[in-house]
Formats: sequence, C-alpha cells, structure tokens
Amino acid sequence: MGREIDQTAFSQSDFADFKGRLDSETALLLDWLKKGKVERQSGTCGLELEACLIRSDHSPAPENAPFIEALSNPLVVPELAKFNFEINTPPFAPSPDLLRALEDSLTRQWQACSAQAELMGLSAVQIGILPTLRDEDLCLTNVSGQQRYLALNQQILKGRQFQPFRIDIRGDDDRLTLEHTDVMTEAATTSLQIHVQVSPQQAVRFYNAALIASAPMVAACANSPLLFGKRLWPETRIPLFEQSVAIPCFRRVNGQAVHRVCFGSGYLQHSVAELFIENRDEFPILLPMQYDDSNNPLAHLQLHNGTIWRWNRPLLHVTSEGLVQLRIEHRAIPAGPTITDSIANIALFYGLSHHLATLDQAPEKELTFDAAQQNFYAAARYGLKAPVTWTDGRVWLMQDLLRQHIIPAATSCLFDLGLAPRDIEHYMNNVMQPRVRSAKTGAQWQMDGFSRHSGNVASLLAEYQSNQSIGPVHLWR
Repeated sequence: MGREIDQTAFSQSDFADFKGRLDSETALLLDWLKKGKVERQSGTCGLELEACLIRSDHSPAPENAPFIEALSNPLVVPELAKFNFEINTPPFAPSPDLLRALEDSLTRQWQACSAQAELMGLSAVQIGILPTLRDEDLCLTNVSGQQRYLALNQQILKGRQFQPFRIDIRGDDDRLTLEHTDVMTEAATTSLQIHVQVSPQQAVRFYNAALIASAPMVAACANSPLLFGKRLWPETRIPLFEQSVAIPCFRRVNGQAVHRVCFGSGYLQHSVAELFIENRDEFPILLPMQYDDSNNPLAHLQLHNGTIWRWNRPLLHVTSEGLVQLRIEHRAIPAGPTITDSIANIALFYGLSHHLATLDQAPEKELTFDAAQQNFYAAARYGLKAPVTWTDGRVWLMQDLLRQHIIPAATSCLFDLGLAPRDIEHYMNNVMQPRVRSAKTGAQWQMDGFSRHSGNVASLLAEYQSNQSIGPVHLWR
C-alpha cells in the first residue's frame, strides 16, 4: 500500500535533502544487515490483488473514492485510476493452513467489495486488463485523488523531457501503436502481487529463484491478452506497464538500458544490499518528500524503493515494535480469473521459489541472467507455447516444462514445507495441473471468447463474470 504525500511540486533543495536522507538510511540498512538486525523469520506470505469497478454496460466505472469510503477498510485502497482498487491481506505465518488462510481472507474481502459495488449499481472484476477499456478512459480526468499519483506523473514526464510515451505491442494477430502524454496507460494493468518474507541469509537465493520462476509463472497464470479490441500477448500487461512509464536510468555492462519497470539488472551475488545500493546510485529520485517519522527510520528508502518497479522487488517493513522484515514481492502475474485461480498461482510461486532456492546447486549457476530474462519475455509473448531454456541446458516448450518438471517439483516442495496435503491436492493437482494440461489459461479463454463473441468485448466480459461462479478457469465453457 503506497504512502500518501502532501505536495506535488519540488525544489532542488528538496531533492538534495532527500538524497542525504536516502544515503543515510541506506547506510543504516547496510549496517543492520551486517549486524543481523533484520528479522530472520521466513515463509510468511501475503498478497495484494488489484481489481476494476465496472458499470452495468461493462465499461469502467471511475467511482473508487465513494466505494472505498463506504467500505471503510484500511486494507482496501485506491489504485492509479478511479476505476481501480486494491485489496490487501495481512501476512500469514507459515503453517499447514497457509493457503487456506490466504483464500479465506481474500474471499471475505472480495465478498465485501462485491456487495458494496452492487449497492452502487456496479460490479467488481478481477482481470489482468479490462477488455472494455477505451483509450479515452486512460486520461488524467480518471486519475485517483491521491497526490502521489499526480506527482509521479509529473516527475516521470520530467525525466523524459516531457516526450510522449509510445506504446507499440505486436501480437500474432494484431498490433497496437499509440502515444500518450501521461502515465495513465499503466492503469490498464491489474495484478496479483505475492509477498514472501525471507531472512537476509536466504535473500540472495530466494531473489534469484524468483527471477528464474518468473517465466513459468507468467505463462501458467496469463490473463491479459486484449487491449482496445486488439489481440496481443497472453500477458500484454508486461510490455504495456514497461512502455507506460519508460524512463531509461542506467546501462548494464552489456549496454542494455535498465528502466524503472524492468526485469532487473542481474542476479544478486552476495547480499540483498546490492539492490538498495543500486536504488541509491542508479535510479533518480522521483518523490523527494521529507518525513519526520521517529517510528520508521527507513521511510525515505522505502518511498524511493516504491518508485522502482522491478518485476521482483525487495520490500522492507518496519513493525510497530521497530523490527525490520525483508520481503520479496513477485509482481509479474495478473489478477484473476477467480480467487481459487489466484491462490493456485500463489501455491505455484511459493513452492517453486522455495524449490529453486534450496537446491544443492544454485540454479543461477546453471541458467544465466540473460537466459532467465529472455525466458520471461518469451513467456509473456507466447504463453504456454513459449520456447525457453531451462537449468538443464535444454530448450523446452513451456507447457511441457511446467507439466513434467516445474509443477511436480513445486508440489513436492509444498509437501516438504508441511502445507496441508488437502490444499496441495486442491490447488496444484486439481487447479494448476489441469489448467496447464488443457492450456486453458485466462488469456486463452479470453482469446477464444473474443472470437466466439465476434470481437464484442462487453459480451465477452459478461460471460467472463458469469463463468466465475463455475469455478477455476480451466472448467469454464
């Protein structure tokens, strides 16, 4: 959940003061990491689910302010556009019932949100990209009321010398090209973000594991194939988000530009501190707010980190007792199609990341960072049909890799971690495996439905909503 700010214009002295605080807080964090003052607990898991409000005609409804006010729930917050909102769950400690606890918490909040939307004559829908969005919906008139969004828009544009953003996404069937003079195309992307707490001692292996896991996660969970009536990538969210806030910040040693939304610049080598040093040294400050918060000595470091959108991002949480927790946020997968699908997606990530992070031979020694990055964009572009290089040196069809190796390995790891066998059977063997075996991801269902409805996206979305009562997406007609 983003922290609100109280201004949108900044002076040079604001940036200089913030830089001094960021330097001091980064040094403090490095000292705490060195002295073992960051919590060693691992395995705690929580989530953020972004969703959309729509009218009875299935067009986006820019009503999140009265919707959120009526809910009066601190775990339901605005997102960038007035037709978006975000549900947060509390973090749940590792236990046999971890997956069930996540689903129960998310279900309760989703039911409350759906009921409130219905009272307003609206509906709530969880989907990677709302197919009924129009380009004209993505305008500053529809930006949420929080000042941080207006300030981010202004500062990102300044970083581009106010040059327009160019969106250019080529799918197998269609190509979308357009220009935008603000960051609002980012509001088209809604995601499921998974937070897993790790100890500093495990952070290198777990962060690298998350990078390697990102390609199979994107392919198995794809749910974003349509934008403005165009059939694009199974996970169009990936290029759309990257192009919506494109600001090159620095270059890797191979000359490749690293942007604020990115896969990353490389594997970690020795410590998670490398990411916060990179934040400090390589990414320009966007929001130079000054906080006098004695209860949070890392407030400026956290704010700066929150304006860097790696697909796998380190997060720091300072508890009310002053303890610092380290989490890895997996941001690569979309919202929806159902809560059950979302928990199955979390189960896959939780099991796969733990599996990769605890192998005797670190998989990052066998799969180069460049190969992991290429796998990621191939999975977004081609979904389960993507050809990918794996840690065994072979080139696999992603669907085969998931079925034969990744899902069984993740499932076995969930058993080793002590999760309830009934939940593992439900989410992995009864949801994830048949989804991949049938190749019926949310993205594939939408592509098939687009043809079935002759391109009528309102009818498509109506059927999508109706099918959510059937069960997970692989059971949909």
